[in-house]
Amino acid sequence: MHTSNLISDLALILVSAGLMTILFKWLKQPVVLGYIVAGCLIGTHITYTPTVGSTEEIGNWSEIGVVFLLFALGLEFSFKKLLNMGKTALIASLVIIFSMIILGTIVGLALGWGLTNSVMLGGMISMSSTTIIIKALDDLGLRSQKFTNVVFGILILEDLMAILLMVVVSTMAANKSFDGGSLLTDMDSPLWNILKLLFFLTVWLVFGIYFVPTFLKKTKRFLNEETMLIVSLGMCLAMVMFAVKVNFSAALGAFVMGSILAETVEADYIEKIIKPVKNLFGAIFFVSVGMMIDFNILVEYAVPIIVITLTVICGQVFFATCGILLSGQPLKIAIQSSFSLTQIGEFAYIIASLGATLGLIDDFLYPVIVAVSVITIFVTPFMIKLAMPAYQLIEANLPAEWKVFIERRSLAEKEALAENVWRSLLIQMLRIVLVYSALVIAIIILAVNYFIPFVKSYIEGWPGALLASSLTILLISPFLRAMVAKKNHSKEYRYLWNVSRYNRAPLIILIVLRFMLAMAFISFVLMRTFDVAMGLLIVVAGLLVVLMMISKRLKFHSIIMERKFFYNLNSREYEMSKTEPGTISPFNKGNLAMHLSVYDLHLADFEVSANSNCVGKELKALNYRKRLGVHVVSIIRGQERINIPGGNEQIFPTDKLLALGTDEQLKAFETELSSKRTVTEHKEVGLEQVEIDKNSVLIGKSILQSGIRDKAKCLVVGIEHEGVLSMNPDISTVFQTGDLVWIVGESEKIKEMMHIQAEDTISIVDAQ
Repeated sequence: MHTSNLISDLALILVSAGLMTILFKWLKQPVVLGYIVAGCLIGTHITYTPTVGSTEEIGNWSEIGVVFLLFALGLEFSFKKLLNMGKTALIASLVIIFSMIILGTIVGLALGWGLTNSVMLGGMISMSSTTIIIKALDDLGLRSQKFTNVVFGILILEDLMAILLMVVVSTMAANKSFDGGSLLTDMDSPLWNILKLLFFLTVWLVFGIYFVPTFLKKTKRFLNEETMLIVSLGMCLAMVMFAVKVNFSAALGAFVMGSILAETVEADYIEKIIKPVKNLFGAIFFVSVGMMIDFNILVEYAVPIIVITLTVICGQVFFATCGILLSGQPLKIAIQSSFSLTQIGEFAYIIASLGATLGLIDDFLYPVIVAVSVITIFVTPFMIKLAMPAYQLIEANLPAEWKVFIERRSLAEKEALAENVWRSLLIQMLRIVLVYSALVIAIIILAVNYFIPFVKSYIEGWPGALLASSLTILLISPFLRAMVAKKNHSKEYRYLWNVSRYNRAPLIILIVLRFMLAMAFISFVLMRTFDVAMGLLIVVAGLLVVLMMISKRLKFHSIIMERKFFYNLNSREYEMSKTEPGTISPFNKGNLAMHLSVYDLHLADFEVSANSNCVGKELKALNYRKRLGVHVVSIIRGQERINIPGGNEQIFPTDKLLALGTDEQLKAFETELSSKRTVTEHKEVGLEQVEIDKNSVLIGKSILQSGIRDKAKCLVVGIEHEGVLSMNPDISTVFQTGDLVWIVGESEKIKEMMHIQAEDTISIVDAQ
């Protein structure tokens, strides 16, 4: 039978990837490196090993791998986390990303690679690897350390920046150049495409979070593991097709749908069931990355590879330390975080692959950036281990005035007062206007291009125009009302209004500006349907906005829609906290962590393994508070959450413990949780047949009277008498001569029991 190249190539990829995975697991190295090595071995650049037959078909598989990889990253991303991101992550990530892009561009130009290659190089080395960092921190037992919160916050923002960079790459490929002078004038420039991206992201996320959790909730009783897998992957690919339709990348669509599903109650469940799919196609993608490596190019560009590797390591350490210090964190946190970020990972491959596919980068840059990534990934655990010695060395030799400056800045950040009321109000209003404007624009675009022409094609003249415009305005009216009315009665607005009469004119102007924006949207709709004077349209638009403001029914529907959106947005947290008094939700956890930072305390999560030494013991017996200084704040057990547990509360396997302490205390706590109980020797349990001899002491005794279960810890599962087999016999069944008894238990136990009861009278026949 003929086997297609696709199947044979896929078999070769998976076999080589599997062998390399085992090898790299044994070497305690990231399996990503194993996949890349497997790709090198089966690629066309090495002739001593079997090679794939069709690189084009493998390219299609790897593209699917990118989609599922980005979908899984989206499930871990959560745009809500981004909105709640603290100042530390924001400042540090911006410093790191833009500084590394500039540094990478300078290095690329110094190597003579041209502007486009250099800018691409800067983008690829500006983002660290989330997957590699998480694995390295887990392997080193540092996941509970305080600095990891800063690292994960930076990684979230870097993931978003990677998505923006993918849009820029696509735009640069379309223009075949990077012309800074056309940023504002060219509608296809990177800047305009980023603005378009932000518009579509807002629309997709708002509508997605409004409808997707509701759909999953309504269909929950039909969603078993198989159905949920199909539905979630279907949503992912549907968003992929929609993103491609509006000229964005497939990877972006997958990432966005993952981020939407990340806000649902089922997020953890979806992440679990798609993991095998992600691992399969992710492995194919990383193997295809290795297949692109040409060793001749690596030898030729050995010096640039070393230069770029040093640029990544030194640049990340320096700029991350500066950015984190600038945000007000202490020196120790800054150095620990910066030494964890010294690698490039999956997004560098994806951007490089996209650039190579679009013909934007030269052929040599792809294998060069992969080589740099492999080296930096390999040294990541060593860099993390060097963080504390580096901190101690720097702290010992740092000038006294610098220490005072850093300490004062850190203390000032911790003791900072609330934000300026004016600034807080303006930021909230700006966010409201941008979000609701994006939704209104999206509805108007759909109406103008599809709905209004459809209605006017069936109903001609002014009746059709009136019906089409009325329905369109009715659809956007809840959003227009919210855009104009929200925050007009907020505590910030009232405070500013009452504290000084000089604030009243600017506050009124804010309302007027939003009122005029709502009028502009309505006027645009009317202009597309009626051919009348502009002045009349403006008057009608103004009257309609006034009616929207005074309509109680519209206000009610607007509030209901908003509440439903925020409920869906926070449904995962609501499910976790169960709204019990004293529950520590993720929001409260973040606030509490901020207040405890002054005392170097923070909260961390730990999961109890099945063979942990603490399993089955009560908290008062473990006495963590007195022995380690750690407070167990909450125990999460399945759907149950036990807040401020008492001393009689026992620890069970898979419990999640929320604990409070310093880095050192939590490290000792984690070590104790991971200590294993003494495990007795495991003995096999088998099925054996025992023939009852005429001299057996069991004759005339029932199963209960024989003591087989109690004394030998064995189980009688069947008795064959005169050729008739009775399975699961009753305990009152009496043994008779010639019975063949089927017993389940440890072989040694069975033999010992038979030896005691009737030595040399019962023969044991191995079960066939």
